[in-house]
Amino acid sequence: MNYDYLCQLRSNHPAWHLLRLDTAPLIAGFLHHAFIRPNKRAIRQKELVSALDDYLYDLHQSYGEKIYPRTAKEYLDIWAHADFSFLRKYYPPQEDEAEYDLSAATEKALEWLNSLREKQFVGTESRLLTIFELLRNLVHETESDAETRIAELSKRKSEIEEEISRLQAGDAPLYFPTPTQVKERYFQIEETARHLLSDFRQVEANFRHLDQKTRERIALADKPKAELLAEIFGEQDAISLSDQGRSFEAFWTFLMSLERREELQILLSQALDLPEISGMTSDRWLADYRFHLSEAGEKVQRTAAQLVEQLRRFLDSQMWLENKRIAELVRDIEKQSLAIKHNPPKQIDFTTLPEPKIEITIPFTRSLFSPPRKIRMTDAAPQLGEGEFSADVLFSQHYVDEALLRNHIARMLSENNQVALSDIVEKYPITRGMAEIVTYINMANREEKSTLNENQRQQILWHDAEGRERYADIPLVIFTR
Repeated sequence: MNYDYLCQLRSNHPAWHLLRLDTAPLIAGFLHHAFIRPNKRAIRQKELVSALDDYLYDLHQSYGEKIYPRTAKEYLDIWAHADFSFLRKYYPPQEDEAEYDLSAATEKALEWLNSLREKQFVGTESRLLTIFELLRNLVHETESDAETRIAELSKRKSEIEEEISRLQAGDAPLYFPTPTQVKERYFQIEETARHLLSDFRQVEANFRHLDQKTRERIALADKPKAELLAEIFGEQDAISLSDQGRSFEAFWTFLMSLERREELQILLSQALDLPEISGMTSDRWLADYRFHLSEAGEKVQRTAAQLVEQLRRFLDSQMWLENKRIAELVRDIEKQSLAIKHNPPKQIDFTTLPEPKIEITIPFTRSLFSPPRKIRMTDAAPQLGEGEFSADVLFSQHYVDEALLRNHIARMLSENNQVALSDIVEKYPITRGMAEIVTYINMANREEKSTLNENQRQQILWHDAEGRERYADIPLVIFTR
């Protein structure tokens, strides 16, 4: 964060602009009261105007009529104006009444202001344990050595068996959190859950920006339809294959799993019923957290669907224009025909037509009708025949672990800026045959930073299950950091 960047941020970012205004306490206080506290993703205009009227009335009763003299409708129009962009005003499909939603920048400003509140205590232990747990999962899950992973799993298995034995013997567990530790972990869960919901507005804003850019390109496009669609679909694939797109896809898959949702609801209910947590003065908004996540995720999905709808409309409009052009050509031909109806051309061979051909079919060349032969079925049980070949190979399929191959690539790129596929298989030999090489090529084809050079070839060697040496002649594949 250098000086120039901060100056530009101070001049252009809506969050900083909000905090600089004299009316910042009104804006932040009301928007937090209307959107953040009840966790609402969108509010209709009449409902929001009424809520702001009540909020202003309470302020006027306490601080006088002159503190905020404008009407609620005027304030909302100002906050949703493009010069401020604190709110996003839009009309839902097939609706006449506008809706308001927080912008991603306003969400960040309110989140930062909320973080300035003095907390009961800072949960240092739970955060340190979270860091340890995340590091442990990261290291162990990316470990490619089978013996190392087996040793770690055996260690965890021994610890679990030891704790089971102690409980069966009636002894106290090795570790039992104190009430302070329980509260600390709950506050961290609550904080993380709120941050996750706030991040959804930024994800939605990114998809909305892609939709807006697509509309602008379609409106100003002078390229052929096929070329324009190829560029648009390429950008959409880039968004889907980006880290953010993949993370949201994994989140949505997790949320759509009935088993996962039920597990989340059970864990939340059990946590909120703990004596240390149930006695706290909390609004218990986590009890409905599953529904909050579904609502936020669905709103992002609807925003992404707008891009598909825009492309469909573009294709429909192009089809209509093409049909209109064909109709105009037909009418032009009809007009020219009527114009020369009474003044035909004088030349004998003014135009030519293809010579007509007559299909001749001789009835007697057809074969005579033969009634179908009826097969008589007996009641005898069918006998099991013997196969002429062994079908064991159909059941000896193997699975190529793409995550393991990605780990091999990441380890090689940690030491080099770029690495060829031949270098990777030299350090991590092929164990799954041609299927593993095809998986490497497929991964390189999907990654933007990877290169497939058809003009240069390379040979990949491996040994099959019988120990015979095999090789494949493939394009040069290079992975880049």
